[in-house]
Amino acid sequence: MYDVVVVGGGIHGAGVAQAAAAAGHSVLVLERRGLAHGTSSRSSKLIHGGLRYLESGQFGLVRESLEERALMLRLAPELVTLRPFFIPVYPETRRRPWQLQAGLAAYAALAGFGRTTRFGRLPRSQWDRLDGLDTTRLQAVFRYFDAQTDDALLTRAVMKSAVALGAELALPAEFVAARIGPDAVQVRYRHALAERECQAGVLVDAAGPWAAQVARGVDPLPVIPALELVQGTHLVLPGHVHRGIYYVESPADGRAVFVIPWKGEMLVGTTETPYHGDPEDVRPLPAEVDYLLGVLGRYFPSYRGTGPGAVSSAFAGLRVLPATGGSAFHRRRETLLVPDDPRRPRFLALYGGKLTGWRATAARVLAAVQSSLPRRKAHADTRRLRIEPP
Repeated sequence: MYDVVVVGGGIHGAGVAQAAAAAGHSVLVLERRGLAHGTSSRSSKLIHGGLRYLESGQFGLVRESLEERALMLRLAPELVTLRPFFIPVYPETRRRPWQLQAGLAAYAALAGFGRTTRFGRLPRSQWDRLDGLDTTRLQAVFRYFDAQTDDALLTRAVMKSAVALGAELALPAEFVAARIGPDAVQVRYRHALAERECQAGVLVDAAGPWAAQVARGVDPLPVIPALELVQGTHLVLPGHVHRGIYYVESPADGRAVFVIPWKGEMLVGTTETPYHGDPEDVRPLPAEVDYLLGVLGRYFPSYRGTGPGAVSSAFAGLRVLPATGGSAFHRRRETLLVPDDPRRPRFLALYGGKLTGWRATAARVLAAVQSSLPRRKAHADTRRLRIEPP
């Protein structure tokens, strides 16, 4: 019998496994495809506080994300790197210089001020060094700092840490069904060409876009909140931005788009498109490719007129958001933790979540299920545990 069985080998599944194993619990992770197979390898590759979330008043989320960013810079310096970010302002830019100045000041204050919170206007004398950024009618350029990572590599590193602490990884292993009893959960899964069973004190559903599908395999059926899947597409193009990461605004709808150096090329994203199919089938849409190329061409004239044929590669990932209606861009991003029984959970589903907050989310999951777990002697504290490259 395991204390915790986790379904999903993305960053949140790996994080829950690490947190549980660090607390001394026996852990089994079931992953049917490969580590970081889904959203955890298809993000914008950023460890950041979420500057734009200040506009919707999500100060708690921003503060936590900035704290986690600071932790990752300290605990995983080979995987998470501080980068300068540039925000250009033109006459048509929706966020005016005074708004950006105020937002960046609040961002720095929430981070506690310090080396990683520096911000300010870039002198006009340096504008011509910004990787070919269009300086026609440019009014100001703000610079601040956030961090970048390789999301798939980080996921594998966290899982490596969990395994080093004693967690077991079954791969490929597909969750089949689970039956919740008064003292344990009976879990059925397929692994090594055979169907197997095990018992768990708690079953944690961290399957990302497949989380609702996993929850439907649990008996009795837990509450599944109203959810939406939102597709985000990124393009990889030849070329390189050397100075840092550009945080620009789509002229069409005001959405934030990042232009990022990535493995000798350039990563551009992302989009917000409602998705209704099988998560396995998510693909970049032609309209998304055109949208991102249009944004890139607006700010970097050398890419003006570039067609889809110039794209080296493209990928799409899925966000899981509460179905509250309205634009996905303005939707709140808090992670939903939904237990079968808040007082003594045997099953807990994790819906949503951000790459930056993976460790804090895992700590909350463990706290939420603690009443159903035996007392164990902790091996480590994840706030102090170094994360080495896999």
